[in-house]
Amino acid sequence: MADDAATTAANKQFRKQRQAEDGKRAMMDYESTANANRAKTARLRALRLARDAAEAEAAANAPPEPAKKKKVSKKKADV
Repeated sequence: MADDAATTAANKQFRKQRQAEDGKRAMMDYESTANANRAKTARLRALRLARDAAEAEAAANAPPEPAKKKKVSKKKADV
């Protein structure tokens, strides 16, 4: 019986250590994924802002479009 108690205690201790290691690994994975997402978001935001600035500059430097003339429809007069 003493062997059973010792084995059970050892198994509990081993399980606790494994759970702690799994928790640390999971937290490291979570943090690395979060860091990668933040970096990707920052990169995409910078690209979007640069694109928007380039579009605004191009629109400001573009020559104005000539005004279109409206078509005048000729109505038939009733005689």
